[in-house]
Amino acid sequence: MRLVPASARAQSDRRPARRVRVFAGVAAAAAVLTVVAGCRVPGMSGGTSAPQVSGTINVGAAPGVGVVPLYLALQSGAFRHTGLTVHVVTYSSISSELQDLQAGKIQVAYGDYANMFYAQAHALAAGGKSGLNMVIVADGYDAAPNTMEVLTLPNSGIVTPKNLQGKTIGTTEPQMMSMSNAGQPYSLETVATQSVLTNDNVTLARVHWRPVGSSALLGALANHQVNAILATEPTIFQAESQLGAVPVVDSATGATANLPLDGYFALRSFASKNSAQLTAFRSALETGQSAASQQAPVRAALEHSVGLAMSDASLVTLGIYPTSMNASDLQRVVSLMFFFNAIPSVNGSQLSVQSMIYH
Repeated sequence: MRLVPASARAQSDRRPARRVRVFAGVAAAAAVLTVVAGCRVPGMSGGTSAPQVSGTINVGAAPGVGVVPLYLALQSGAFRHTGLTVHVVTYSSISSELQDLQAGKIQVAYGDYANMFYAQAHALAAGGKSGLNMVIVADGYDAAPNTMEVLTLPNSGIVTPKNLQGKTIGTTEPQMMSMSNAGQPYSLETVATQSVLTNDNVTLARVHWRPVGSSALLGALANHQVNAILATEPTIFQAESQLGAVPVVDSATGATANLPLDGYFALRSFASKNSAQLTAFRSALETGQSAASQQAPVRAALEHSVGLAMSDASLVTLGIYPTSMNASDLQRVVSLMFFFNAIPSVNGSQLSVQSMIYH
């Protein structure tokens, strides 16, 4: 992870208070793994009401702020208390994670809903020949204001959403979702942003997405290779503090407010044969989810892991760590994707989230 230099942090201190950010993106949770392994995080308890089981569950996950509760539950001993041994396997892409899920190398996969639902819908639309039939074990992380934004450089002339018409927005490269043309959404971020732009009466056909490597987003904006970027943390913080970038669109508002972002999935075949293990896993995970929803444990972990001063950590904006699943909320993701032709139908209808929830 590339830490923001002191000079840039000093610059960020001069921004309005509502813009104070946390390093929450792709590297934060990896750093959290170090801190939770070596110290006790405030607000955590080691107990859980799940029945005693035995066995090992390997969880695949790409590092990020959303997966922090998993590490908090590990550190607290919540999984161990149930009798489970849980290991976290780090992945850089959803596709490799799903391949290992099908191969049995991991039993639970953490990922963003858009890519997971896309993979599930394609598998079912093809008659299930791929063997990818998943259940949702737990909701992991939901959006909050300012967690996804379109930003541009000062004096770019882009001051309203309509100014994005005819412009190119750089954002991270597609994973499972396909990109048939420059205007086609190919990620949860692009789908959510198109929903907000639609409400702002923006002509979507005139907005162009350009896939850019996550580490190259800032350079693409600074060198005017793109007119704006669609980003999450820590790129938002870095763009604002290093480039003076300004937000144009908050992609987590209106129909996308509190949009579910990430969740935990398992193969249906594994769930049917290992119900006690999976139930114990979910119960123990809720310990971490509950503590993270209080924000203090996450902020304490981020302070130690990325060097945030407590004064900054107390002002950061985090997303939501739910402790239960709501099928209607999760279906919103599918409906958005379906509306923008980003997910295929299954037997002529939308993919049913209700049928995927693990009970």
